[in-house]
Amino acid sequence: MSNQIEHNSTYTIDAHAHYGRYFREGADALSNSLMSATASVVDQRAHAAGIQWTIVSPLSGLLPRGKANAVEANRVAMSEVEETDGLLLYAIVNPLQPKTFDQAKEMVKEARCVGIKVHPEEHQYPICDHGDTIFRFTSKLNVPTLVHSGCPNSLPEDFLPFADKYPEGSIILAHLGNGAGMKNRPDLQVRAIAKARHGNLYTDTSSSRSIMPGLLEWAVGEIGADRILFGTDTPLYSTGMQKARVDEAAISDQDKKLILRENARKLFNIN
Repeated sequence: MSNQIEHNSTYTIDAHAHYGRYFREGADALSNSLMSATASVVDQRAHAAGIQWTIVSPLSGLLPRGKANAVEANRVAMSEVEETDGLLLYAIVNPLQPKTFDQAKEMVKEARCVGIKVHPEEHQYPICDHGDTIFRFTSKLNVPTLVHSGCPNSLPEDFLPFADKYPEGSIILAHLGNGAGMKNRPDLQVRAIAKARHGNLYTDTSSSRSIMPGLLEWAVGEIGADRILFGTDTPLYSTGMQKARVDEAAISDQDKKLILRENARKLFNIN
């Protein structure tokens, strides 16, 4: 089934967002509250920033760390996203919850479900141990896979063997600049993408570190704008602030167009 969605001529696609209740053990209640938002609030903030489509995964399928019920979160998210005009959905796959595989296979048949979400950090497993099972599965679904990257369980180069082994699958290494798993290096995603043999690795701008002066511009120079997607990680970060970073970047208008919409339009088949 083709996931084709009509759009107007000027639009932006947020390829990495969430909705729901944020919860980090040990964090203060105010911080958890401020990083939470309903599906409708996420959509409202997106439209205020000129974003027409926001691709989300439910926070309830990721948090609390190591304890989330991804199966139930996927089930609820299907109906919640269908009721919110500007949202599209990632089906969450957790190899420690095998039912999510069969669930995701059915979800991506629906027009609103346009990709797969994988999060080794929140689900607490090394991608090296489960990557072959995950990407053998996702490579057959004809939708992109968005993966958390940059932390100990999900170093960008650890995804390279799977990208090279399954060239028919597209993998988005989330969080440009995130290097929490390797002395906070900001270059990990870019270095991995440059080594991919089949051009099927991408990154997105959904990191707090992506607002570092010059990082986005450096990344475009290293791997090209066609390997970078716009993402906000909202509601953890400000939607408008993340978009402003791309709008004001010292790159060409054509590069901005690729990052803000054209790359996602092509990858997610939003036509």
